[in-house]
Amino acid sequence: MQQLSQANKFQPDKTIVWSLTSAKRAIIVAGCLAAAYTQLTTSPATIEYIRSMGANEFHIGILGALPTLMLFMQFVAAVAVNHLQYRRHLWFWAALTHRLLLLPTALGPWLFPGLSNEFWVWMLLATTALNQGLLHFSSPLWLSWMGDYLPHEGLSSYWGSRQLWMQITAALSLLGAAFLILHSGLSIEISYAVMTCVGTACGVADLLLFRKIFEPPVQQVPSPRLRQVLSEPFRNREFRRYIGFMCFWNFAAMAGAPFISLYLLAEIGMDLYHVLLLWTISWVGGAMLSRTLGRWADSHGSQPVLVMCVALKSSNMLALLLVPHSPTIAFWILTPCFMLDAVLNAGILIANNGFMIKNSPTENRTMYIAATTAIAGMVGGVTSILAGAIMQTLSGQHWTIGSWTFGNFQLMFITSIVLRWVGLAMTRYVQEPSARHTWDVVQELVSEMLDRLEIKVLQSEPKMSQTSLQPYQSQVLTGETEEQGTTAVRETHQRVPAPKRLRKPRARESQPS
Repeated sequence: MQQLSQANKFQPDKTIVWSLTSAKRAIIVAGCLAAAYTQLTTSPATIEYIRSMGANEFHIGILGALPTLMLFMQFVAAVAVNHLQYRRHLWFWAALTHRLLLLPTALGPWLFPGLSNEFWVWMLLATTALNQGLLHFSSPLWLSWMGDYLPHEGLSSYWGSRQLWMQITAALSLLGAAFLILHSGLSIEISYAVMTCVGTACGVADLLLFRKIFEPPVQQVPSPRLRQVLSEPFRNREFRRYIGFMCFWNFAAMAGAPFISLYLLAEIGMDLYHVLLLWTISWVGGAMLSRTLGRWADSHGSQPVLVMCVALKSSNMLALLLVPHSPTIAFWILTPCFMLDAVLNAGILIANNGFMIKNSPTENRTMYIAATTAIAGMVGGVTSILAGAIMQTLSGQHWTIGSWTFGNFQLMFITSIVLRWVGLAMTRYVQEPSARHTWDVVQELVSEMLDRLEIKVLQSEPKMSQTSLQPYQSQVLTGETEEQGTTAVRETHQRVPAPKRLRKPRARESQPS
């Protein structure tokens, strides 16, 4: 740690930095490049690629668990950052190594054709573990940097705008991957190698954009003793509750989520092109409401946005349970369900980022972020591995209830649905003092939608003709309707609701422990 501290005594870069406005644009562009990298290197094509080398459900479960299982590296980053004055150099080299790690696995089978498929299956799992470990080491460094640099006012709206462009980029990336697989005529091995190379180039370009973004110095804990740094987020009662909820939520989600693409490929019989296209369309759905979700989080608080999204998060699992085993019919039924699921994922992400940044202190913010995401992620990772092992054990077995026959996939989806419903009940323990009641927010949003619908209906009605107005004009000239007009104006004023900015929201009451 002493070496890290000595290496960061001075601001890493002396180059001219961008203004805040330009930096915000660059951060959005960098997010788009990062989204392209993520989608091209971790898409369902990866599952098809590893299956082509002989991987089974257990291997798929490990692969799905690694992104969350390696989140413990965030604790390492949180400890390291309290011995640094600046984060930029450490973040850049960790992130650059992370972006380059998948190239050997993608190109290795061509460079070393004599090695067995089993070797490359485990090599892919090993490089993915290292890749995800470095990703989670660099993520809290970056997020704490952004938390110190970006203004907190309107932050959720900005995250929503960034998420919008990231999801559009993710959709275009998956669409390009789908057309590559469908129209190129290349095998999945070659297609995966091409996608990984292009994704790596995007990922490196993403990192280079941060060279001209200003980095405030780290606000270190006054006495950064390891025990104190690690335990501080858990001594905060509200943050401790939030960590507990996120742990259970990851447990519920990862009981079924890692096996969605495998289910579509192996059980439904959908080809890889349509699976990629399905995920592509889902990203478009998420992009449509990202800005709106960000504005809601800024206006009403992160907690009500989180509750609303969690309440609907079981819809995709229910659709997977009920969809017929016909690839074409399943594709069209699941398309709107996947779009809704992407919207809910965006809302949970925006609410999570907003809650962590706004409710964590400047000093030791990295540990607060790590405590939330790392512990919850490790719970989700272990869940995914255990679920994969259970599915492999139950592979080939089927049960019948009435006229419905289900197997290992359906069993895990049902388990995930029940756990998600329990997670909805647990949202009551997530406390945010400045947030409004979720029910008040829902009522207001519904009221606004009805008001807009009423305005559109009124605008669509034909205007009264000049002939029909003549009797009223004559009455006005003779003064016969003065009293009636005054009464009508008074009644109309009583019916028109106050502007949104003048409404007094109901104060949030503290909920029982």
